[in-house]
Amino acid sequence: MSKLIGIDDAGRGPVLGPMVLVGVLVESNEEQMIKDWGAKDSKLLTSIQRRELKEKIVSQFEYHIEVSEPIEIDESDNLNYLEAIKTAMIINRLTKDLDEPVKVVIDCPSVNISSWSNDVQKLIEKQELVSLVCEHKADLNHPVVSAASIIAKEKREDEMGKLRKEFGKDFGSGYPADPKTKEFIRDNFNNPRYKKIIRFSWNTVKRLVKEKNQQSLFQ
Repeated sequence: MSKLIGIDDAGRGPVLGPMVLVGVLVESNEEQMIKDWGAKDSKLLTSIQRRELKEKIVSQFEYHIEVSEPIEIDESDNLNYLEAIKTAMIINRLTKDLDEPVKVVIDCPSVNISSWSNDVQKLIEKQELVSLVCEHKADLNHPVVSAASIIAKEKREDEMGKLRKEFGKDFGSGYPADPKTKEFIRDNFNNPRYKKIIRFSWNTVKRLVKEKNQQSLFQ
């Protein structure tokens, strides 16, 4: 038997809340079991299906979660490189006690797969053991990546739920096109209380701030 790690993210595109990356470690012959459970790209599952699958996965397999808060995203020079760092951190954590080869399959966030793979490779501690496979749509094609996708999506939803409860606000999904999200940003971007949940480096936020400031000038 050989080891296999699948890695995927959730919350890369939103303007509110964290980005979550997850890695799941399995034996290669256990992938079929994950597929038989019905695991697939988390976006293709209902919330109930996702929750049930997440519980099965975390009870059966070793996994690791890395969360990037908005301030860390804003302070990074390059989101792709931040994700490469977090991906390598997951690989290093899950391979820490391994002394056998492991194949790592990643749903690549960059259009330049080769360059991004090289960034990750340089940050891996046990390079002699790790074989990287970076693909677009890996969460559709590899059950172990689907498993990572499911945990990541559930973790992102849990974090957003905590924020809604903490602030007592319905700010929608956190995605740029969501009217509730845009309204929340427009009304609260200059409120220090909400600074930790807004990604100020996002163009959507910059545009909404500019529009609000221009309106204020003419009132």
